[in-house]
Amino acid sequence: MSEPISHPPMRLAKYLSHCGICSRRQASRLIEQGLVQVNGRPANHIDHVTEQDDIWVEGKRIAGLAPKRLYIYHKPVGIDCKLNTDDPASLVHYLPYTTRVYPIGRLDKDSRGLLLLTNDGELCHALIHPDQHQEKEYRVTVDKEIDEAFCLAMSQGVPVDGQLTLPCSVKKIGPNTFIIILKQGLNRQIRKMAKHCNRRVVDLYRTRIANITLDPNTLPEGDYCQIDIDTLTL
Repeated sequence: MSEPISHPPMRLAKYLSHCGICSRRQASRLIEQGLVQVNGRPANHIDHVTEQDDIWVEGKRIAGLAPKRLYIYHKPVGIDCKLNTDDPASLVHYLPYTTRVYPIGRLDKDSRGLLLLTNDGELCHALIHPDQHQEKEYRVTVDKEIDEAFCLAMSQGVPVDGQLTLPCSVKKIGPNTFIIILKQGLNRQIRKMAKHCNRRVVDLYRTRIANITLDPNTLPEGDYCQIDIDTLTL
């Protein structure tokens, strides 16, 4: 008599992301490259699997769905969010060892602050997909003084990479420091927005994603902690 399955069959790439192996997009690449096997044969993109199937990725057997986990990481400047094991500055060397997780979105190497890490592909998708418009809050310092005209221009949207940025909230909190809340995540967006307004970012610190706020008093720079995945409200 076969064992009962704990979940309905799901698409292979989605299953691998739920197992914490990699993102769904990376899983699709691995399947394309012939590096995934299902029940002794090369996998197909259309395969639907459960924990009862025998699945191997790059010669390693997949144990099954990992418990969903969410971590807060207080990223310092100098850490690269690309998971490159050959780069000593890569985030991969600073992640929790108990579960394979990956960052939800990125902070560039010169930026610091809140980074969320998870092995839940669906959660990652819900946070970074442009249709979701989840808020991300930053404290930014630039090289020259700012005024209300600067804040207004930034908040109304400026050209970045051939498109106009979405309207956002910008509030001056010091001579050359402001808080900005974005609902999109273009590559190096804030730096490019500031450059368009004739300023250069000298410090970029992310303080919040959705309802998760970084408290540097309880989580020092360079440290991470696990939080209940249900803490995140989408």
